Amino acid sequence: MCGIIGYAGNKDAPEVVLKGLKKLEYRGYDSWGIITGNFDLVKNIGKIGHIQRHDLNLRVHTLAIGHTRWSTHGGVTLENAHPHLSQDKSIAVVHNGIIENYQQLKAMLQKEGFVFVSETDTEVIPHLLQKYYKETQDFKKAFKKMLNKIDGSYAILAIQKGNRGIYFARNGSPLVLGVGKNEYFVASDVPAFLEYSNQVIFLEDNQYGTIGTEEIGKEIQIFDLKTHKKIISNIQTINWKLEEAEKGNEPHFMIKEIKEQQETIRKSVEQSSETFAKTVSMIKDARGVFLIGCGTSYHACLSASYQFAHLAKMHINVVLASEFRNYTSFLNSKSLIIAVSQSGETADVIDAIKIAKEKMVKVLSIVNVKGSTIERLSDHCINMQAGPEICVVSTKAYTAELAILSLLALTLTEKIEDARKKILENISCLPRLIEENTIKLKKLAEKIKNQKSIFIIGRDIAYPAALEGALKIKEVSYIHAEGFAGGELKHGTIALIEKGTPCIILATPETRNLIISNAMEIKARGGFIIGIDQEENNVYDETIIIPNSGCGNALILTIPLQILAYHLAVARGCDVDKPRNLAKSVTVK
Repeated sequence: MCGIIGYAGNKDAPEVVLKGLKKLEYRGYDSWGIITGNFDLVKNIGKIGHIQRHDLNLRVHTLAIGHTRWSTHGGVTLENAHPHLSQDKSIAVVHNGIIENYQQLKAMLQKEGFVFVSETDTEVIPHLLQKYYKETQDFKKAFKKMLNKIDGSYAILAIQKGNRGIYFARNGSPLVLGVGKNEYFVASDVPAFLEYSNQVIFLEDNQYGTIGTEEIGKEIQIFDLKTHKKIISNIQTINWKLEEAEKGNEPHFMIKEIKEQQETIRKSVEQSSETFAKTVSMIKDARGVFLIGCGTSYHACLSASYQFAHLAKMHINVVLASEFRNYTSFLNSKSLIIAVSQSGETADVIDAIKIAKEKMVKVLSIVNVKGSTIERLSDHCINMQAGPEICVVSTKAYTAELAILSLLALTLTEKIEDARKKILENISCLPRLIEENTIKLKKLAEKIKNQKSIFIIGRDIAYPAALEGALKIKEVSYIHAEGFAGGELKHGTIALIEKGTPCIILATPETRNLIISNAMEIKARGGFIIGIDQEENNVYDETIIIPNSGCGNALILTIPLQILAYHLAVARGCDVDKPRNLAKSVTVK
């Protein structure tokens, strides 16, 4: 949640930070704010995407920090927008995360005469900094003392009037440094500064430091919060291209990322054979394998469990990461966790991994962001190679996750080269599938855009696809959608079918007879039947024809649902790339 960026260098800092916040808006867009080194401040409610440099009314300066907010503590108001200032207006702070003991700290500070102007947990930070600076007359000591006082997750940037440099700290919330030529960045995510530098340092938990102090040899300083020893971190090169984080000629990131999927799936499975060989060895050696994820990634895990069962004849446990703590009794040193997360920063997945680590469990992760927390916590990691996914609603990351997991299932029974070839052949139809069905799905979206509910049913591998399709529709169009297994139809949900209720039927060659029977039951009660199938059927009122792609059907089934969700959102006038109340990275539990 929330996006933060700081810049110290030789450019116009407000412009750099403004551009960075626009790139980070997928992390939160309730409100935003920027403050410069001379303490010019601007804050506003709403989105920042349309704001231009001349709108800011900020003087040129070489240092600034900024924030785009996804609200947790306190409503969407100007007072709650970041940056937050100390009472004497000499210190400014932006923060991502949750300060768990803020109520106690706030009560203590109020007793000492500090007045709070917001409802946020963040505001305790600048007040604590003011208090401790008054005691120490040393901002670095005050910053350390503040960090030792607060509990919870945080990525913090702080500046002090008259003190050149940005102070930063990370614990449980993502933070990465960018290194340019005589300029330095600190942000929640790499796309915020990718235009200027792809040289990065990924910060670990319980690290803090400064950038841009102008002390020779001390332009970047990183310390361990527990030992306060200086840390020498390696600079890594990120291979993402700037154009991957741009919309190009498409109206929205969502449709651009949908169309990229043949390429991103190809990149995800064409990684070194050694990477997959090590992963397969970990799976074979394990005694109890758990696939964990949240939201879309959980659906990829669930779908993959069918692939492991069908292709490798192997049982895999699939658990929502937020519920994983209930399974600790079944963990031991021979267990294996496969953790799946696009951002690599999902709080519930990180929590589950830490629980597993306590039981000496091996951890394999599949993530899209190099250097992320989940990658660093893992014994082995496969990077999705999908490039930056900017739209809040995940599309290409889902299919990249599922492609990797499907490849692993296949590789348990055949050579990696044969498995890779099979998947690539199975998804070669994607460009044609998208092109041939987009107009039809757009017309269908216009027809059903005012419906209050949409139901999606499938069996076997089509069941997780139904869950994922319903999630896409809910997320981006705000129409209530529910995905469920066809066999569950008569166990309650059929009571909701009314005349004209759209019902999407996901058919596969193996399940067609059973799912068509379910479709007939729905149609008998007035449902409007939309078939996503390899062939026509009289029960369908509308049909989207897809190819039979064998073990690739799990991937293929989701594509028309992604396109339909997109066009429903457009038809209803929704903000496609930034759905209300959602953020790309769920970094708080």
